[in-house]
Amino acid sequence: MKDRLYALFVNRVPGIRDRYRKSRETKAARWKSLLLLLGLNLQYYVFFRRSLAYPERSPMYEEKRLYSSGSESSLSQREAPEAFAARLASFDVISFDVFDTLLFRPFSHPTDLFYLMGMALSYPDFRQIRIDAEKQARKEKKNNANTFEVSLSDIWEIMERETGIPQKYGIQVEEEWEQRCCFANPYMLQVVHALLRRGKVVIATSDMYLPAAFIQTLLSRCGYRSLVGCFVSCEFGTSKGDGRLYEVLRRSFGQTKTYVHVGDHPEADYQQAMRHHMQAILYANVHHMGNLYRPMDLSAIVGSVYRGIINTHIHNGLRTYSREYEYGFIYGGLFVTGYCQFIHQYVQAHSIEKILFLSRDGFVLLQAYRQMYPKETTRTTYAHWSRLAAIKLCAGDYRSEYFRRFLTHKVDQKYTIQQIIKSMELDRLLDTLCQTVKVEPDTELTYKNVGTIQKYLMNHWGDIQHLYQEQVEAGKVYYFQLLKGCHRAVAVDIGWAGSGAILLDHAVNRLWLLDCPITGILAGTNSCYSPEIDASEPFLFAGKLVSYLYSQGVNRDLWKYHDPAQGHNLYWELLLGAPEGSLKGFYWDQSGNCQCRFKENVPNPERIHEIHRGILDFVKQFLAVEDRFGCDIPIPGRDAYAPMVSVCSRKNKSFREGLEGLLDETHIA
Repeated sequence: MKDRLYALFVNRVPGIRDRYRKSRETKAARWKSLLLLLGLNLQYYVFFRRSLAYPERSPMYEEKRLYSSGSESSLSQREAPEAFAARLASFDVISFDVFDTLLFRPFSHPTDLFYLMGMALSYPDFRQIRIDAEKQARKEKKNNANTFEVSLSDIWEIMERETGIPQKYGIQVEEEWEQRCCFANPYMLQVVHALLRRGKVVIATSDMYLPAAFIQTLLSRCGYRSLVGCFVSCEFGTSKGDGRLYEVLRRSFGQTKTYVHVGDHPEADYQQAMRHHMQAILYANVHHMGNLYRPMDLSAIVGSVYRGIINTHIHNGLRTYSREYEYGFIYGGLFVTGYCQFIHQYVQAHSIEKILFLSRDGFVLLQAYRQMYPKETTRTTYAHWSRLAAIKLCAGDYRSEYFRRFLTHKVDQKYTIQQIIKSMELDRLLDTLCQTVKVEPDTELTYKNVGTIQKYLMNHWGDIQHLYQEQVEAGKVYYFQLLKGCHRAVAVDIGWAGSGAILLDHAVNRLWLLDCPITGILAGTNSCYSPEIDASEPFLFAGKLVSYLYSQGVNRDLWKYHDPAQGHNLYWELLLGAPEGSLKGFYWDQSGNCQCRFKENVPNPERIHEIHRGILDFVKQFLAVEDRFGCDIPIPGRDAYAPMVSVCSRKNKSFREGLEGLLDETHIA
């Protein structure tokens, strides 16, 4: 009967089954899980919420409501480690929970470690098999010994029976991956060290199937040395969850001593400790705090690692970060890391000799790339380039592009004729243009007068090219130095039409005859909402442009989602843009040397540096996880985009308001 009810109310609908299982895996009180199950069935069968059937398929884009009243890390702000240790030092014996308190794993859920075991063992669906084996072991132990507490040997006895993997070998692999993955909670590490310096009795107490000796080895490897003892539920047949493990440790050290326990589980670590004559302090679980704001719409392993890195860093309580830092760390870190992987793979596959990180979007990308691939530093360089400079240099061969960028895109945008001509650096033509076209310099550019202005400029095309000749010659000297001896290069940019890389290739090979084909590597292309929807398609088709996040042929759903009119381009560019102003062009200085001239630096450069600091810290932590795993963790473009979906969501307008003052202008002048 029980199996039939389980099949009807749990297994019948995949979305209900997954939510119920997650509730049970987090060791929520049974009545809470049953209440959740009842509510889910009511929603599905009575209120016809069919999206519950396959939650990963609906909605198409997961949009979490982000915390907007300050930095997210402020939600987990704690007293300084020394101050917390001083409070704890008033007790005779200080007990700490182990996992998610003293130790972290780089996953948003502990069972995700089994993915890597499945990889090591080459066993399909290993994670679910291992989860089910533990449940079965607990069920059998309850029937045979009236306790749910099992050891790793108990679990692997069932695993050997179910999978054929030898028990001894399976235990060895699992312990190896625990050692690889576990690392110290930086906040608690300082707390414990402060207590040990005071000579306090510090112990570890855990509801766990791993043996105490192994857990102590884990703790020692992570910096927790000199702990007096380790009390583990599987070795006593009782747990923190039922409260009797606290009685065991109190008998061990003496009933008259004073005790305090610190842990992350509200029931097992707090309520039960209080019920069994111990003081208790709840340490908020970093994943429960962070997952409210983390996207789940990523591939299983990359998503778990991403959330694990973010949650353990932002919510451990050691520091409170600025909103700009968090914008870089949380929303830009995964993208930059994945984009650098993509660049590296392309460079290796096509024997590229030089990687040009185009200003300004290449500023932090270059730093991240060198951090990830230090052996390739000599082939990387920061190359000054901009749409503004490119359009002027290549105007002779890209006349329609020149007028589109300078005139068509600015029609009815409140720009005066004088502003337009000045941005084109054609000041010498302003007076005669106004006299000929019969307009005043402060007249706004509109659809009514744009045609006559363009006609005038067309009639004086020779004068225009002559005015740009200095920039053409100076630009040649600049890029000759960058590309000297190079015969194959890539230009890295954020996007979107790819015109920066295309025009650079044209200038290098047709205008300056430097004989170095350049391929453009973009984060993303024009989307279906872009004015020139197909502008880059011939170049993508020919391989002159490649895109990481999306294009018409890659991650087409993102191509249909990304909307420049909603500011999506600007919030992506904010992640990368340099604090310096964009390039105006190349010129000769008084000594006859090439010099780059820039627009004014962006306001609040220190806030831009904070964004970049967050990005580079994420890269550092991601590399540390790869080092622990002993393998690369490839980041698909679809995963890299996922954190920004919530940022760009209409429901998070208040989150974006604090960043709007840092956004670039949308035009090129």
